[in-house]
Amino acid sequence: MKPDPAFNAKSAAKRLLREARTGAIATLMAGQGDPYCSLANVATQADGSPLLLLSRLAVHTKNVLADPRISLMLDERKAGDPLEGARVMLSGRAEMTTDPAARTRYLARQPEASMFVDFPDFAFYRIALTGVHLVAGFGRIVDIPPQELLTDISDAQALLDAEAGAAEHMNADHADALRLYATRLLGAPDGAWQCAGIDPEGLDLQWGRAALRLNFPERVNNPGALRQVLKALADQARASS
Repeated sequence: MKPDPAFNAKSAAKRLLREARTGAIATLMAGQGDPYCSLANVATQADGSPLLLLSRLAVHTKNVLADPRISLMLDERKAGDPLEGARVMLSGRAEMTTDPAARTRYLARQPEASMFVDFPDFAFYRIALTGVHLVAGFGRIVDIPPQELLTDISDAQALLDAEAGAAEHMNADHADALRLYATRLLGAPDGAWQCAGIDPEGLDLQWGRAALRLNFPERVNNPGALRQVLKALADQARASS
């Protein structure tokens, strides 16, 4: 079997990053340096930086506070043998953040966290990436420069400012379009799909614990361009069989 020349490692890694809702995190035991692995729910900042909501009572958080080096493994949760599915290992440094956008984006992705997000022991952590290692099958094992995994948001402040309102509007008034995106454009089962995030490169959809990434055909950086792209995608979905 020859490697597939059409395979796009960067796109595959970005999809795993944006669709993941849970991952395995590895930290170093405080005072010992032994590896420690645990499970955590995840989200992403607009630029794709992974976000965690961690309690200071957890061992992994104590480890991070002593040594911020961390690894995060994300996989596509494919049916059957999980080793046949794609996964990406992200390494970096966990940095506590009070950015309001971190809270908004995390709770949109993990709404059940609203029950404990304001407990005093919890805080948000952004992973500043230092390494990306993708395993996606034969001939598809690739190291990707971290900057190539992230999304450029330097010219997209207008879009980011409008993101929460746009997502709320889509969920309240255009649920039919979201379902069409999921079923007609992404081949997903029909369901109550919701918009969980918007960035210059695409839209995040979720229903229950399922998540999908809808890439835009072109980069958008303002609300006007977003409306045009979303309408064009809805028209495309309606026209498809």
